[in-house]
Amino acid sequence: MGQAKENHEDVPLDENGRPCRSCTSFKSWMKSMNKRDNLASSRRPTTPSSPAATVASDSDSPDRPQRSDCPVDKDELGRNTWSFLHTMAATYPEKPSVEQQSDMRSFVHLFSKFYPCVHCAKDLQEELKTNVPDTSSQSSFAQWMCRMHNTVNKKLGKPLFDCRKVDERWKTGWKDGSCDV
Repeated sequence: MGQAKENHEDVPLDENGRPCRSCTSFKSWMKSMNKRDNLASSRRPTTPSSPAATVASDSDSPDRPQRSDCPVDKDELGRNTWSFLHTMAATYPEKPSVEQQSDMRSFVHLFSKFYPCVHCAKDLQEELKTNVPDTSSQSSFAQWMCRMHNTVNKKLGKPLFDCRKVDERWKTGWKDGSCDV
């Protein structure tokens, strides 16, 4: 997997030197693209801008909503990844075979090597050196996953989740019935 480099604006770059969408929030990525475009346009001779050019630059504001059919940014990738991982842990067998336990540990380790956000992947690889996945049962794996998620949330300054409620959140739904159809 290619190493993401950092540019002068602390936006990770992909192996081709372009801002890495899956390593950056949409707003940060858009700001870096706008700065790049502004720098490029400041090097061009000044000509009167057309109304279409003005509209295009106004619509490229970092505050505009992102289309749903664009490549995901770091934040959306993270949310979707955690949804997948927690759901996988919630549906993991309560009494997994030795092979299932081994396969799940292998999955987590391989996942950490191929995760699209390079600095996130490296952080997960470091965590896994001291925090081995507990794949002995569904409840153990779900609790391990919750603690791992909380480790990441703490690093990001986000609220921690009460891991006693992991089954309600990812397996059975809230006790108040609000998830029932």
